Amino acid sequence: MAEEKTKKKLDLNRREMPKQVAEVRAHNFSEVALGYTEELAVAEAKRCILCKKPGCVAGCPVEIDIPKFINCIAEGDFAQGIRTLKEKNCLPAICGRVCPQEEQCEKTCTLVKKGGQIAIGRLERFLADWEAAQGKIELPEIPPPTGKKVVIVGGGPAGLTVAGDLIKLGHQVTIYEALHRMGGVLMYGIPEFRLPKAIVDREVDYLRKLGVKIVTDFVVGKTRTVESLLQEFDAMFIGSGAGLPWFMNIPGENLCAVYSANEYLTRMNLMKGFRFPEFETPIKEHKNVAVVGGGNVAMDCARTALRLGAKVWIVYRRSRQEMPARLEEIENAEEEGIIFDYLTLPIAYYGDRDGWVREIECLKMELGEPDASGRRSPVPIKGSEYRQPMDAVVCAIGNSPNPLIPDTTPALQIGKKGNVVAEETTGKTSMARVWAGGDVVTGAATVILAMGAGRKAARSMHEFLMSV
Repeated sequence: MAEEKTKKKLDLNRREMPKQVAEVRAHNFSEVALGYTEELAVAEAKRCILCKKPGCVAGCPVEIDIPKFINCIAEGDFAQGIRTLKEKNCLPAICGRVCPQEEQCEKTCTLVKKGGQIAIGRLERFLADWEAAQGKIELPEIPPPTGKKVVIVGGGPAGLTVAGDLIKLGHQVTIYEALHRMGGVLMYGIPEFRLPKAIVDREVDYLRKLGVKIVTDFVVGKTRTVESLLQEFDAMFIGSGAGLPWFMNIPGENLCAVYSANEYLTRMNLMKGFRFPEFETPIKEHKNVAVVGGGNVAMDCARTALRLGAKVWIVYRRSRQEMPARLEEIENAEEEGIIFDYLTLPIAYYGDRDGWVREIECLKMELGEPDASGRRSPVPIKGSEYRQPMDAVVCAIGNSPNPLIPDTTPALQIGKKGNVVAEETTGKTSMARVWAGGDVVTGAATVILAMGAGRKAARSMHEFLMSV
């Protein structure tokens, strides 16, 4: 009887977040998701049952006290909610937008068994945006200086997390970023309609206010080597990301308008190509664009090309079920009119006399037995080749770390795929006083996993710094 009563009290109605309608957003670069109102946020937060053994915390790579901040929202104490978030996460507005919560904290929510998990990511975003709307960012009290100096290579999510954690422990922190703006993949890789650049700037500015020194246009491995920086600093964290794009090594990849996802998104995002001629980054107007791949980066490329006026196909060798992209991003792309060519593999590109791509040749596939990833392997169907007119192709099949630091740091152990080898639990590398984490270690992964690696490294670095 008591169990039935409890079941009746459960609110399994997850509050949906308002967003631009597809017909409108497909033609602009404004943010698609509009965020919760205070009323929606409180209603969603009140659904949390504050269970005694919250699985959501175990599912969070940065160890946020999720029930606590959600309860703060439910009680209308937004200020305490954002304080709770920032105890463990210095980038809540970013994580609330781009982290795959459905595969992490939300997946392990107790209510999943009842079919109604809490929208944790949306509540995180709500608190971060609420704080920004107040016009005043509350800063935590910083302990007395320890006298220890830390250098961070790369201003992406891993490096920013390490900086936020160590500055709050009293260490002096300097970040060296190769590009002219901070944020790494947050700035050059994720489109404006999914993560506005003003929000990245806002989160970075928070670290500046905490005392983090930021130096841009500084390429470690070129401007200065790892070894030379270690003469000046007590410890180093390498979080330089995975900026080396993969290609398929098929005929025609050297044709004009066959882009890597890195180049395409960097021109559009960091260099504001979508706002030409206001920003001087001209982008050729394409009519028919193929995006090769099935991850979040492929969705970002496809939805960007669509907004620039092209008809867009996503060419993916498996089926929709095997796509690694977030379901939310796949659904958004479908709503906006992206065409999905599943079970399709590009095998060649053909160009005109001037060297511009004009056709893509593909082969149809069928699914066979599961491979090492657990997904069913695509198997070619003989005689199924066909050609299709296409005046641009974006290859979004993955990235490796840039070889610049490995090539200029002989003492650093490097893996077979060009990644820096580091301990999973601490981030320690083969070099004394050097830690690493994020995509430079794992290859291209998610923002929150990079942040989680940064948190582990920061903890290990602090233990070391306080012992010497």
